[in-house]
Amino acid sequence: MIHYKSEQEIELIKESADILGRAHGEIAKLIKPGINTNKLDKLAEEFIRDNGGVPSFKNYNGFPYTLCVSPNEQVVHGFPSDEELKDGDVLSIDCGVFYKGFHSDSAYTYAVGEVEENVLALLRATKESLYLGIEKAVVGNRTGDIGYAIQTYVEELGYSVVRELVGHGVGKDLHESPEVPNYGKRGRGSKLKEGMVIAIEPMINLGRKEVVQEQDGWTIRTRDMAPSAHYEHTVAITKKGPEVLTTHKYIEEVYKL
Repeated sequence: MIHYKSEQEIELIKESADILGRAHGEIAKLIKPGINTNKLDKLAEEFIRDNGGVPSFKNYNGFPYTLCVSPNEQVVHGFPSDEELKDGDVLSIDCGVFYKGFHSDSAYTYAVGEVEENVLALLRATKESLYLGIEKAVVGNRTGDIGYAIQTYVEELGYSVVRELVGHGVGKDLHESPEVPNYGKRGRGSKLKEGMVIAIEPMINLGRKEVVQEQDGWTIRTRDMAPSAHYEHTVAITKKGPEVLTTHKYIEEVYKL
């Protein structure tokens, strides 16, 4: 069942999203070679709780951390660790905040130090595909229109779209209906209506689309071990068009791709 949000509920999600955006900004300040991702996770949890929120991911279906931290060939759901980031890594950080009864959800992929140009190009393309998908998040369109916009853009550049993991509705629950795939056909899928709030989150691979799950039961990586990128926004469907509720502005005040 799809849960439609009132204007007041969308405003509450936006408040949650502001805490989330500022948490991402604090993390971004520390992204560099030599930092370990457990430190990033601890910082994120403290910041969220200090600002009245609760980490959405921690203890969600047993997930033990505030952040999903996924370097290089890891696509999503990676665990923070004491392993230090290295020059040339790329790092996806996904986080959610629960505040005043509502969740928000967003992700960003960083280049750590000097990264190979072909991998930087993947990051830029994945980020661009997010906004191309958001452009299609309008009343009367369907989820397939979002997925088609993302898929056609990245595949024309030679990248591949992960099939097993998709975007989703967001609200009182972290994951709600409908599913929002990053691939699809125009005019197919769930119809977009005013009051829907969805997470659009392209997961794009430099190599092949196939993925596998690691033995920890959470981490998803590319089967061919090629790098992957992941960007995400929580978006409201309104009569005036898509409204991006989350923000990357705090990240981009201190980090430039």
